[in-house]
Amino acid sequence: MSHSHSLKQLSDLLEGTLLYDNLHKTLYATDASAYRIVPLAVALPKTTEDIVQLVRYTIENKTTLIPRTAGTSLAGQTIGDGIVVDVSKYFTKIVAFDALEKTVTVQPGVIRDELNLYLKPHGLFFGPNTSTSNRCMIGGMVGNNSSGTTSIRYGVTRDKIIEIKTVLADGSQVVFNTITSAEFVEKTKGDSLESSIYRKLYEELSNEANQQEIKNEFPKPEIHRRNTGYAVDILLKSDLFGGIEPTINVGKLLCGSEGTLAFTTEVTLQLDDLPPTNNIMVVTHFHSIQESLEAVMIAMKHHLYTCEMIDDTILDCTKNNKEQSKNRFFIQGEPKAIMMFEVASYINMDEAEKQADALIKDLEDNNFGYASVKLYGADVDKVNELRKAGLGLLGSIVGDDKAADSIEDTAVELSDLPAYIADFSAMMQRHGQEAIYYAHAGAGELHLRPVLNLKTKEGVYQFRNIATEVAILVKKYRGSLSGEHGDGIVRGEFLPFMIGEKNYELLKRIKLAFDPNSVLNMGKIVNALKMDENFRFETDRVEPDIQTIQDFSDSMGILRAAEKCNGSGDCRKLPSAGGTLCPSYRATRNEKDTTRARANALREYLTHSEKDNKFDHKELYEVFELCVSCKACASECPSNVDVATLKAEFLYQYQKANGFSFRNKIFANNAKMNKMGSLFPALTNFVSNLSFVKKGMGVAQQREVPLLAKQTFRKWLEKNGNNNININGNSNSNGNGNDNSNDNSNGNDNSNGNSNGNDNKKYPNGKVVLFCDEFTNYYDVNVGIDAFELLTKLGYEVIVVEHEESGRAYISKGFLEEAKMIAIQNVATFAPIISDDCQLIGIEPSAILTFRDEYLRLAEDKTAAQNLAKNVLTIEEFFKKEIGAGKIHAGQFSTNEKQIKIHGHCHQKSLSAVEATFTMLNLPKNNSVTIYNSGCCGMAGSFGYEEEHYEISMQMGEDTLFPKIRSTHEDVAIAAAGTSCRHQIFDGTSRKAQHPVSILKGCLRN
Repeated sequence: MSHSHSLKQLSDLLEGTLLYDNLHKTLYATDASAYRIVPLAVALPKTTEDIVQLVRYTIENKTTLIPRTAGTSLAGQTIGDGIVVDVSKYFTKIVAFDALEKTVTVQPGVIRDELNLYLKPHGLFFGPNTSTSNRCMIGGMVGNNSSGTTSIRYGVTRDKIIEIKTVLADGSQVVFNTITSAEFVEKTKGDSLESSIYRKLYEELSNEANQQEIKNEFPKPEIHRRNTGYAVDILLKSDLFGGIEPTINVGKLLCGSEGTLAFTTEVTLQLDDLPPTNNIMVVTHFHSIQESLEAVMIAMKHHLYTCEMIDDTILDCTKNNKEQSKNRFFIQGEPKAIMMFEVASYINMDEAEKQADALIKDLEDNNFGYASVKLYGADVDKVNELRKAGLGLLGSIVGDDKAADSIEDTAVELSDLPAYIADFSAMMQRHGQEAIYYAHAGAGELHLRPVLNLKTKEGVYQFRNIATEVAILVKKYRGSLSGEHGDGIVRGEFLPFMIGEKNYELLKRIKLAFDPNSVLNMGKIVNALKMDENFRFETDRVEPDIQTIQDFSDSMGILRAAEKCNGSGDCRKLPSAGGTLCPSYRATRNEKDTTRARANALREYLTHSEKDNKFDHKELYEVFELCVSCKACASECPSNVDVATLKAEFLYQYQKANGFSFRNKIFANNAKMNKMGSLFPALTNFVSNLSFVKKGMGVAQQREVPLLAKQTFRKWLEKNGNNNININGNSNSNGNGNDNSNDNSNGNDNSNGNSNGNDNKKYPNGKVVLFCDEFTNYYDVNVGIDAFELLTKLGYEVIVVEHEESGRAYISKGFLEEAKMIAIQNVATFAPIISDDCQLIGIEPSAILTFRDEYLRLAEDKTAAQNLAKNVLTIEEFFKKEIGAGKIHAGQFSTNEKQIKIHGHCHQKSLSAVEATFTMLNLPKNNSVTIYNSGCCGMAGSFGYEEEHYEISMQMGEDTLFPKIRSTHEDVAIAAAGTSCRHQIFDGTSRKAQHPVSILKGCLRN
């Protein structure tokens, strides 16, 4: 029977979903490791019975199951050539909670941070805290025995295991929990696979020779972060096997087994009391890595809650990262490394201050560090986010040389750490390497990464060679080759050396006892795949020559721009984690709709396609379809994988091969259509909202097509403006360069101003050029009027010149030839007239920010485009700047009380800052302003109007924004700079939002 036929039969048996199309197999071929193996299929089980069916199928068809949650594994644990079983979609329930016993039972797809949000009102939390905590899942944490930043206080996942419910390799369902020694012996009796497992464990671990071999060869027991093989050394604590503990829990053996022994369906965890809230982060700056590590021995005497390190390579990456650059405010000078020492007190803040001061004094007395900064409250969260972003930041390194995960998880006893790192650094120097160091110094574990090019044979050789030498070095200190990330593919091959051949053979026998049919995650831990095969990249390949209309030279081409995604999965965080990334994933919870999936798919097809046009694949269209081009990935993804830009290029190239649809032509040419429609706006509005017209255009019937204003903004300027005096002193009322009846060519005064634009009395704050975007000009004319009048009353000469539309609609629909011409013309128009003294400002964020983003890739005169971009501001940014300069002040505004909530436009959040809106609206004395943590509204230009996308558009709004607005009192003003946002807010909540400019104008003194 063919695989496809048998898979169809399997699919019919499952309540969940079985996917075996090329796209999904491609997306699940990688995780966050360096490896790539295309699976047979991907299963999304809904029930335990589904998993039983999957196990039976693998036995009958001699294939394997690969358990997977968020797919953030760094050692290749969640990839394989069998069926990848993704429990992240449906196995997401918190099953039971006991506040008195401080326990919780969860399914494996529950996200760590989501669990802690649930537990927080009860004063409890699950302690292990990985850098991926806002998307990693309990099943993965159990599989890897995760630990993270808090392990020095709260231990590792294995310490928290009470009970694990599983499906064994024969389909039987078995619970592993704490039992007495007598109960253990009783379980050895019987014919079941469970009994066979207990018999084998009893036989092997009762053997004194085996016990001694484990004690001699396994990592030092003082190293609490260790994932070397199976945790048989933990079981030796039982009095059954020479220890002193009267109970035993085989679940602790399963923890760290990477899904190779059993398939977890539920986990019961021991919880801890919440940490004290009186906490201070002491960030000490060092001139060398070695100095920072030697300081750890002093610092750890101060009962720290965290002790984390970041080296200068990662700190340098933060400088150019749009999100993390905001979180490095505390850095003093140019440290080679910083240490983050957290102290805390349950008593009060004074006690925490005493602890922090004592720590700093102790470091200074021992001449460690050149500066120590104390951080409090939200600033502690910011520095923690900076640390968590470490791995993703490394992905942003331009080119093929990347920080490779071949040695990055070593752990030694804390007292051995300085000497170990000194030896390690000397070894790296011999290899001509300057490694990257970061993470858990207080636990004796640093994430160490050499910079290698795994596309070359030399890079692959170094990958193995360095890993081998590090294994020898770790063995010298009797450390653990894996502290928290697991053995997987990258380290499994070294297990015989690390724990000795006899112990390795023992692990193989245990694996066989649990998995006699060889169906559970084969090739990991024992009988591991080769660590230098199955890479994402073909060695010494000829790089594909991919021509693009946009300039991707900042990433050395579009393929390398996609390759920046290292799979860390930041795009899988949920709304509760804050930010915007990734709206489509939040709505569907499908891997296909993540930033990671889009980058992976593009990488795959651009690399392996044999077509002349490598973009011409329906699978790529499918993976990009729900991307709303919010650009959250450009800032919130630590690797800055800008999928919106990738999507625009893909759409252009794909449509070149397959044609541009009628609807896309309509939407892309929206400004041109509106120019004609605005001649008879009432008729246009009536016709465009007829049911059959909307149906013909593919517009959702639930939507009202935006209404054209009775007159355009430019028409209003003709009648009411200041003759649109351009920067050169030539007057024109409509911005088209033609003289008009109001022009006073001799320069005499007239009621609308002075033709040379230099009336300092009337305009004491100078000139500003207002970009008349296509949305303001045709739809939101009142906002344009408010902006013009507000700026004028505040003492600015507002200039509007003839220019092209922004091109936003063309860009979003992939009409890049048209967008390129617009970019070229707008740069040519504005570059000569915009300067530090006369800046270009815009009302609609998505329109004005094209100058700072897409134009830099589309314009031919790069220097002019870059220089122009420096003086292009959103109108909110302009107000913030002028308020800071003292040109605009609170005395110009009313003192009436007003409450305002701000929803930021996605492009503002990514390319600008919503804080500028806050500063602007907070200026009037009695305004009370807050910013919604509201994610993406879901409209995204034309996306939300398209009939097939209406439901998901509304779901994006429901994820965060709509509930917040519904809970906002009707007297509170809602500020939203984006025209799409305002329409979506009305459609989803029946509330009318205003542009911040309109709100501020309403606050002016009469």
